[in-house]
Amino acid sequence: MSETNREKAFRWMEGIWNQRQFDVIDELFAPNGVGHHEGMETHDVESMHHFVAGILEAFPDIRVEVDHAIEEGDHVVVRWTAHGTHIGNNLGVPATEAEVSFSGMTWMTFDDNGQICEGWDSWNQGALIQQLAQAALVR
Repeated sequence: MSETNREKAFRWMEGIWNQRQFDVIDELFAPNGVGHHEGMETHDVESMHHFVAGILEAFPDIRVEVDHAIEEGDHVVVRWTAHGTHIGNNLGVPATEAEVSFSGMTWMTFDDNGQICEGWDSWNQGALIQQLAQAALVR
């Protein structure tokens, strides 16, 4: 039996964010896939690698917990919570070494080849920036 899109979405979240397996991007993100992220877009596998690397630079210990996922046809929506330590100078804020958590949702659309052809990330970037700003003031 082949892997469902929901199972692929779980593998995407676990493989990339928790196991740092960049080959999951190569396998599951369509060559001309589009990712809509808070404040930026990715338009191919290479730019998706760059996006993920930027997040991992800022939060090298990030862990993403899947809170819930729903699959309907070619679409999977994943609600998640992330936890990590802000070590890298990314997101426009110098490294604070603050432990943060933030939540979000990722909507993935899969093509006929079983790859993500389009995805939308929506996460509480404002709360994250506020946590980082508060930590910067305390330092």
